[in-house]
Amino acid sequence: MTTLLSRFRSRLKTIAGSGDLTLTIPHVVWATTGAIAASSVLTLGLCLAIQPWGGLELLELAVFDQWIRLQSDQQPASPTDSPLVVVKITEADLRRYGWPISDQLLADALRKIQASQPSVVGLDLYRDIPHPPGETALTTQLKAANLIAITDHGAGIPPPAAVKPEQVGFNDFTLDTDGILRRNLLFVASPEQGFFSLALRASLAHLALEGDRFRYTDDALFLGDIPLPRLQKRDGGYAHADTRGYQILLDYRPYGSIVQSITLGDLLDHPGRFDGFRHKIVLIGTFAPSLKDSVDTPYSAVQQETFQMTGVMVHALMIRQLLDLATGRRAPFRFWPQWAEWLWLWGWAVIGGSLAWACKRPLGLAGMGGLGLGMIGTSGWLLLTAHIWVPVASPALGFLGTLGLTMAYRLFYLTSRDPLTGLPNQEAFLKGLQRSRRRRLQSPLGVLILHLNPIQEQWAGPERVNHDFILQQLITRLRSRLPDSARLARVGRDEFAIALVNRPPVALTALADQIQADLAVPLKTEQRLIVPEAHIGIAMTQPEQIYKPENLLRDAYTAMYRAKTIGKARYQVFATGLADTEMQRLNQAEELRRGLAAREFMLYYQPIVALQTGQITGFESLIRWQHPQQGLVYPAQFIPLAEDTGLIVPLGWWICEQACHQARQWKQQFPAVSLGISINLSGRQFEQPNLVEELAAIIQKTGIEGLMLKLEITESMVMGDVEAAIDLMLRLRALGCRLSLDDFGTGYSSLSYLRRFPIDTLKIDQSFVRNMGQSSEDLAIVRTVVNLAHTLGMEVIAEGVEAPEDVAVLRSLGCEFGQGYFWAKPLSAQAASEYLQQHDQA
Repeated sequence: MTTLLSRFRSRLKTIAGSGDLTLTIPHVVWATTGAIAASSVLTLGLCLAIQPWGGLELLELAVFDQWIRLQSDQQPASPTDSPLVVVKITEADLRRYGWPISDQLLADALRKIQASQPSVVGLDLYRDIPHPPGETALTTQLKAANLIAITDHGAGIPPPAAVKPEQVGFNDFTLDTDGILRRNLLFVASPEQGFFSLALRASLAHLALEGDRFRYTDDALFLGDIPLPRLQKRDGGYAHADTRGYQILLDYRPYGSIVQSITLGDLLDHPGRFDGFRHKIVLIGTFAPSLKDSVDTPYSAVQQETFQMTGVMVHALMIRQLLDLATGRRAPFRFWPQWAEWLWLWGWAVIGGSLAWACKRPLGLAGMGGLGLGMIGTSGWLLLTAHIWVPVASPALGFLGTLGLTMAYRLFYLTSRDPLTGLPNQEAFLKGLQRSRRRRLQSPLGVLILHLNPIQEQWAGPERVNHDFILQQLITRLRSRLPDSARLARVGRDEFAIALVNRPPVALTALADQIQADLAVPLKTEQRLIVPEAHIGIAMTQPEQIYKPENLLRDAYTAMYRAKTIGKARYQVFATGLADTEMQRLNQAEELRRGLAAREFMLYYQPIVALQTGQITGFESLIRWQHPQQGLVYPAQFIPLAEDTGLIVPLGWWICEQACHQARQWKQQFPAVSLGISINLSGRQFEQPNLVEELAAIIQKTGIEGLMLKLEITESMVMGDVEAAIDLMLRLRALGCRLSLDDFGTGYSSLSYLRRFPIDTLKIDQSFVRNMGQSSEDLAIVRTVVNLAHTLGMEVIAEGVEAPEDVAVLRSLGCEFGQGYFWAKPLSAQAASEYLQQHDQA
């Protein structure tokens, strides 16, 4: 599949690059096409793996039963032309004549039936034991040439001794695993002789099919020239049906009520009242519920409430079906070969994946998903009306499975990749830099920022496709020049970033020169020559220097902007005084240690509000540094340094303990208010081996309930060793703590693992919330995150709520909680208590 897709893509690229045609197909199309192909093959394999174990058989049979009932209810109930008559032994007959019916009474009934010259008389009663009086009279009637008696091989009940073997049919029924009769066992071949069912014996006798007119092969029975293919183990919706002997699928549609009947009492009391036996098949059997001679069936015109049929009615149904098949009035059920069923399943899986790619909105996707399931069901039902039974449960599973997998992949792809080029976006690039730093802390790391700057009047032409086409051609050149270890990302409309690990500075500048030379080759499109230009900025780490990926990218951007100011097609290396930088960092670290020892830090608290009620449900604790000279310092100015120096660990424990103490005070001051306290865990804290023990000690020391404490973590903290992170989160949950995933929507890797994380709350990043009113894309992201969280059983907190319009939108989306300046800025402990007091009084 991958090879074919690559060839197809290569062919399209060849076509796109020929002549004046500048066809550009976004990379997301290729990625999604590959995802559809892979997920459809995966779901196909899953369904094929489940089917042999019978995982879907019961569901397929249940759907089949519903279809049978729908079709049967549409059939007319007119028995006037039926070739069958049933003599019913009812509950009233049992009270009158007793049970078992005496031989004399049965002999009288047979004599009166035979007087009307029926073609066949089928006796669906066991008479292996005499029931006097009248044994001699019954024996005489049983010797009639047109009488068919029954035997039960499974129960070991022999036929009457007076009946010839060629006039005996078995009474065995073949039930499915759920105990429902859907199959007609007609014939069992053995080396010595063949065993016929009562229905087959009666049908052959009625049709006078003797000698070669009835024959069989390994695959089918033949009634004259009409073949009846035998049911195979995996035909239709079956996974491993017991298909010993020759079986066909029963056709319940019109036969439950199309039969003439008379009770045994009416026959004996008024023999001349009913003269409809001539040249017909007459069956004698029980209808009394007390005898429990009924089997479960998909459809029953006699007992619609319980869907059961008596044994004699089942025989009548089987005989009527055989007569219609032999005369060509009805076709037998047909089944697709296995390869056709696999293609049917795979086709619906591909359709499901295609819908997931085509639909942009969750509501539209849900509607198209429901429509697809409806089409599967309708197609299966229409095929069944034509006597073709195909599986529908496995296509429905494949459809939903591929739809879900493709949708998840597409969402993951769009959050981490550029749709046009398929390159990582800026967030993904920074995550890659972070991972490189962790794995190779001592290795130098270089970043190049390229700004492609071709001739503007040709680059920004009237057709958008020209820009995309040129961009992809230039990226192809760029890829050919980069070493295999380089990571390329698209970080802006015309800006790209390259990361290289363990390369000296001279290698980075040499690569910049080579890129400049490659990009300077004119590009021909639409009979015009495009001469691209590129400005390149280079930043690299210094030995023993602690850096953040954002800072390295920022330095590369700074160098690129410097290159643009110098002239065309230039590159610039970012350089700072190493001694000054190192000294400044050491001084800042020392001030941070002093401030921690002097308790210069304080906690601020921002309220978290229930959007529907306006009630305060908790606070998020936020650290501030009351610097002796600089005044109030915000976290962005000292937290990165605390992370790099490891001081974040003792600072984090202090934050936890202070926040828990404050939560305990609020609990005592406002006992009627249920408040939680949210604490941000740092990456260094999350990696501490004693994290659970330290938190347990703080909870015990401060005396708060575990449920009051909510720990906020970020995606980057849990995406290193996912399994270890899940285990740690479960241990934190065991303390009673709740977990929140902070700034959700800005990461790139957690979607495929989100359902596995024991998370209680998702926090939507404020960058999306603030722009909901101006950006439909941001609004769609917020809606998707809310729906995703609710699907996974999580609550949602929206950060950065600043306007009443934001509150109204979030309420309409079903978001539970909000946090932002609309209610309050972060407050000191005293101000937060006063804020609570005001709301408590309100």
